[in-house]
Amino acid sequence: MADNVRAYTRIDPSCVLTHSTSARIMRISLPAWLDQDWRLHIARQASSCKPRRRNVVGHQLSFRPGEVITSDGVRLTSPARTWLDLASMLSEDDLVAAGDSIVVEHGEDFPAPRKQLASVSDLQRMVAQHPGMRGVKRARLALELIREGADSAPESLMRLALIRAGLPEPSLNVVLRDGSGRPVVWPDAAYPHRRLALQYDGGHHGDPDQYRRDIARQRLTESLGWRELRVLKADLEGDRPFIVEKVRALLTISSAPDLWPRTGS
Repeated sequence: MADNVRAYTRIDPSCVLTHSTSARIMRISLPAWLDQDWRLHIARQASSCKPRRRNVVGHQLSFRPGEVITSDGVRLTSPARTWLDLASMLSEDDLVAAGDSIVVEHGEDFPAPRKQLASVSDLQRMVAQHPGMRGVKRARLALELIREGADSAPESLMRLALIRAGLPEPSLNVVLRDGSGRPVVWPDAAYPHRRLALQYDGGHHGDPDQYRRDIARQRLTESLGWRELRVLKADLEGDRPFIVEKVRALLTISSAPDLWPRTGS
């Protein structure tokens, strides 16, 4: 991606890659409709004219110190500034998913430890510094719902569907260990007090090898005394996503109401 846009920034060193272009370079989560829009978002300072080229969306923006960084030889907005700029384009849920992908962090107990692109505090400071920007009201609402630990947009949307239906908020970054204490299962989300693990199965889970791995994971989860709920793409669709009823039924069966902690509330 950086190779494709480097020529644009070399023509005019004052240009900065922004919005979805910056997000793609940093692998920030974007909804499909925006991820498939390959126009380049490029900005100059507000005192200059907008960049005008074919397949370019030009912007005039003002940047504070630290809001423009260099990555792989190109100038682009920082993760926190990119997220705030996206607030003018995305729905609240998609903005939460983008924020989750920025603040996600996994420790050494995970197969692939991850470090944050920015923290929730970084996003909060960015919003506070730009009270008049387009989309800032949506950004403030999304900030309340961003959590560390979601690896994908469907995982974020699953969590949002559950809490908006009045169900307890699931925990993220939960690790299941075997009898010797080794980490062996990493649920996408979980209700530890109910010993219920939620695993989102995307399109690639239809692959025969992946399917066998999923079955092995489910058996291992159950051998540890947990129940695994596999969540499909269809379970997250519609105004009343079926994931809500699936989780509600299992929570009702698994324990008494006094074990319903609202994690993150």
